[in-house]
Amino acid sequence: MRIYAIADLHLSLASEKPMDVFGEAWRDHTDRMERNWRETVQENDLVLIPGDISWAMQLSAALPDLSFIGRLPGKKILLRGNHDYWWSAIGRVRASLPEGVCALQNDSFVEEGVGICGSRGWLCPGNSNFTPDDEKIYRRELDRLTLSLRSLPDTETKIAMLHYPPFSDRDRSSGFTELLEQAGVRIAVYGHLHGEANRYAFEGEKNGVVYHCVAADKLGFTPKRIL
Repeated sequence: MRIYAIADLHLSLASEKPMDVFGEAWRDHTDRMERNWRETVQENDLVLIPGDISWAMQLSAALPDLSFIGRLPGKKILLRGNHDYWWSAIGRVRASLPEGVCALQNDSFVEEGVGICGSRGWLCPGNSNFTPDDEKIYRRELDRLTLSLRSLPDTETKIAMLHYPPFSDRDRSSGFTELLEQAGVRIAVYGHLHGEANRYAFEGEKNGVVYHCVAADKLGFTPKRIL
């Protein structure tokens, strides 16, 4: 089993939402992503999708996007992003997923001895835009990551999924990075950053954790092999 990751699919198969308004790199991105995915991922591989999966506002409208993901090779694990408004109660989400697609929320999965955990994350203290309202959400997401980490069995390799970058400023530590380090997480993937922002995203090893920014446009819409 090989493990890949790609975030920010921003699918909209049930409605017209052209992504090229965000730049030429997004033109026909769904078709290009499907082609690249099929050329890269095999059926017995695992693909982590940390957030911003569908533009749909309701779960019913997201079903075509989820079916599209289900038809792609590999087993997929989804994590909620800040634009996944369709992601309602986790029980309803899981009941609507096609075969081979799982949803991660406050828990974890183990695949062939590899533990997968995570949380959406949020803007971290130290960011110039951080507000008291952000502080509340930040603390809540720390609690959710703690729940996920605690649910994880003692596996040799632990991988964390986050949607937001887990840093205060590029590579400065935060409560998220501290939790990952304390739990012995080996690899962490995140997305959310686009355009110029993802060019400066931190990637590499920090305090024993290897970080990958896997926003789809940064990857040329090709899942990145992380293990």
